[in-house]
Amino acid sequence: MAATVEGRWLEAFSAILDGSHLFQPDGLATAVDAALAPLGIGATIYLVDEEQRTLRPVPRPGHPLPAPQPLATTPAGRAFAMVTSAPTGDDGWCVPIVNGTDRLGVVEFVVAADEAQLRDGSLRTRYETLAGLIGHLVTVTSHKGDFLAQVRRSRPMTPAAELLRQLLPPLTSACERMVISAILEPCYDVGGDGFDYAIDGARARIVILDAVGHGLAASLACGVAMSTLRAVRRAGGDLREQARAADTALMEQFPDSRFVTAVLAELDLDAGRLRYINAGHPRPLLLRTGRVVRDLAAGRRMPLGVHDDVEVAEEDLEGGDRLLLYTDGVTEARDAAGDQFGVKRLIDLVERHAGAGLPAPETLRRLAHAVAAHQGGAPADDATLVLAEWSPAAARRSTPYTRRGDDHGAGSTPYTRHNDDDSGVRSSGRG
Repeated sequence: MAATVEGRWLEAFSAILDGSHLFQPDGLATAVDAALAPLGIGATIYLVDEEQRTLRPVPRPGHPLPAPQPLATTPAGRAFAMVTSAPTGDDGWCVPIVNGTDRLGVVEFVVAADEAQLRDGSLRTRYETLAGLIGHLVTVTSHKGDFLAQVRRSRPMTPAAELLRQLLPPLTSACERMVISAILEPCYDVGGDGFDYAIDGARARIVILDAVGHGLAASLACGVAMSTLRAVRRAGGDLREQARAADTALMEQFPDSRFVTAVLAELDLDAGRLRYINAGHPRPLLLRTGRVVRDLAAGRRMPLGVHDDVEVAEEDLEGGDRLLLYTDGVTEARDAAGDQFGVKRLIDLVERHAGAGLPAPETLRRLAHAVAAHQGGAPADDATLVLAEWSPAAARRSTPYTRRGDDHGAGSTPYTRHNDDDSGVRSSGRG
């Protein structure tokens, strides 16, 4: 019997994979339905909206459209937020959809299975594997058409935001020793803010950018700076060479002296040595054991687009350290009375979320929403946050697969626990 069940699951996976080469975006949910039907399983795919507040269902012909699922109040929202599977309480199971470690949404599975079948963990493992395949296919098929992008949007996106978002890497990426996550607001109207990263071997590179001004011109300036930094980096150029090339490119392309503030950083994942340049940008914050221990004040030069040169600053990190980078739209956001969000409020919130053990992307989602709530209305400036964690434990928290031993709520099963520490990275004992 077990072999028969395994064979039917293999047939389901094969059917999805075999058809995936020719999938169109609007056919993905239907193909998953068809593959799971012989197993007596139904699956509803939800994608997170651009605001990261609601999970929006992917329509399927012949099926009523389910209601959107708020992240704050539903099992599906909890599965997304904590990047871990969660039961729905009615023979269903919600499993996060990621591509790599970039959170895309949730699949809600419903099956006519007895309680023992759910409790033994094997069905949940298959759900998680299938959700991983769906995450890959959502990313692959999204480039073929507009359907899945439309599912994720509640209103039109400005041309400036549309342009910039095509240049950005995924919001979250991780390797075994670190995780990097970012978020931008306002998501439909962001103009001059951007970020970039690259993790290769034992070196991680991180960039945050803020172009002066708003709208399409600021988006273009950010794009010129980002593309130049990437080109020089990929040609083997160091931080100073990248910054000098960005100066030249911006001066050539924008005779009106348009500039971009930025932090360019690289981390040696073996030694924990952080090297960075700060081109007129707010100072990054260094967190250790959940507390902000200092800001990084060295390595300062003029913004990109104004020829300048400085020595690259250095900082030794400890295993488990977090580096928070942000644009001034975060700390300078004002409420109706004119009170700024401020660095102190940002520090208080990031320390609180660090104490709660949230995954990196969830920490940033909540920080960004706190900034939006403080303003209450339309923001006066873009607000971007980037969080880099040099931590194997943080990297594992960004993956959706069963973290055995964690408490997943009523009806869940104990699983085998990973070593949830940072023993895999260097700790110098300083700090």
